[in-house]
Amino acid sequence: MLIEDFFKALSDGTRLRILLAIQQANELCVCELTEALATTQPKISRHLALLRDLRIVANRRQGQWIYYRFHPELPRWAKEVLAVIAKHQDQSLHLDVKRIECLNTSE
Repeated sequence: MLIEDFFKALSDGTRLRILLAIQQANELCVCELTEALATTQPKISRHLALLRDLRIVANRRQGQWIYYRFHPELPRWAKEVLAVIAKHQDQSLHLDVKRIECLNTSE
């Protein structure tokens, strides 16, 4: 993965929120991301496809669900960049994390 491709991916707010949500939960399905980010399934799926094509995320199928996580070959520096961003998250990212926590406690 090229460094500039990684930062282009982060330049979109929805993709950034998806990656920070995955970082928080380790693995999420599309329906969980839709709920956590309060956005539509087609929009989430479109962004996940781009992140998958860039090999930033990987997916696995479990029954009818497709779960997304960081790609196993995602460079350590990329994970460190996301960790720094997560430490300095704004209110909308904080709300995404809270919604993920609510999803996890309701299971």
